[in-house]
Amino acid sequence: MNIKKGDMVQVIAGANRGKRGKVLAVSPTRNRIIIEGVNLIKKHQRPRNEGEKGEVISVPRSMDVSNALHLCASCDKGVRVGTRNEGDAKVRYCKNCEAPIEK
Repeated sequence: MNIKKGDMVQVIAGANRGKRGKVLAVSPTRNRIIIEGVNLIKKHQRPRNEGEKGEVISVPRSMDVSNALHLCASCDKGVRVGTRNEGDAKVRYCKNCEAPIEK
């Protein structure tokens, strides 16, 4: 999985196509990610304490990782990500402009 927690991504498919956001959580076993402000659903929340009111909140739901591309800071668009060794460190880079990717 090339997308990690904290990366900026752009949605390329579905109802949220074109939206951008930060990755909040990654589930490699299920091949899904949660993106901040994308794929929101309404959830009814019960009151926690006596005297409080219940409320309707928006919660981000997971989406398949194949529906998102990594957002390159220098290209300012969704790009594929590659890896290469620089010295003894493994570095992710943009396949379009060859710039290294940082969180």
